[in-house]
Amino acid sequence: MTTTNVAEIIRKVQQIQIVANRTVNDLFAGQYKSVFRGRGMEFDEVRQYQPGDDIRTIDWNVTARTGDCFIKRYCEERELTVLFLVDVSASGLFGSTRQSKLDLVIELAAMLMFSALKNNDKVGLVTFCDDVVEFIPPRKGKAHVLRMIRQLVDIDPIARDTNIQAALEFLNRVQKRRAVVFLVSDFLGDLPRKTLAISNRRHDLTAITVSDPREDELPDVGFVTLRDAETGEIVEVDTRHPEVRALFARHGERRRESLADQLAKLGVDRLPVDTHGDYLLSLRKFFKMRERRFR
Repeated sequence: MTTTNVAEIIRKVQQIQIVANRTVNDLFAGQYKSVFRGRGMEFDEVRQYQPGDDIRTIDWNVTARTGDCFIKRYCEERELTVLFLVDVSASGLFGSTRQSKLDLVIELAAMLMFSALKNNDKVGLVTFCDDVVEFIPPRKGKAHVLRMIRQLVDIDPIARDTNIQAALEFLNRVQKRRAVVFLVSDFLGDLPRKTLAISNRRHDLTAITVSDPREDELPDVGFVTLRDAETGEIVEVDTRHPEVRALFARHGERRRESLADQLAKLGVDRLPVDTHGDYLLSLRKFFKMRERRFR
């Protein structure tokens, strides 16, 4: 890697860090903490029994030793392990506005990583395409988060078919304890329904579905040549015909509806974002949905 490339990566990471930190502090302070639960309950203290306390919480060892009745108190274990499974296939390079789908993924992942950092959680990263590309095990700390963001900024997208199943199977092998998992992809291929269901039972799984409007609609610009970024397949399309544009739009709409329907049936939370929209608005809606559920 050249000195110029290193300097450019550092500049991009610094920009992302500034934006993410500001947004986390201004918008999401407390929300992240409220919508993701800890692994369970941890011991807090022993105190004397009071009328109305649940007798099932009596600590019989301390009670026998002191002669007074004592109970155990517990609090929610707040520390989480957060894992990002990020699709780095070449389709992420597509974008019809100022940013590509991959640029959007990096910004959103950074936002959530800094939210986890603020909550003192462990954060890890799995990048994948047709197989797992790299695994950065969960750890705490700002330096660790910046390392993962640098890794995403420096990604060289891979021109192969996406294999979500391989990423989920890897997750289930390496992460034995329950974790908060963000599966980030454009989900252009088939869903591995069985593996998704297993992963969702073991972990708190959210599918972040990334899209660009030009994937679902064609402008009237005459003949265009389209190339599949992952397979290399090339087709020519005459966009002057309304029927062609309508067929393309219907196909995109069916694909979106099918994805949302399959994830809902599997009980997997979905956070949809696109390169034309405001992903902060999508994130707020997602947080509010989670808050309503837990209330």
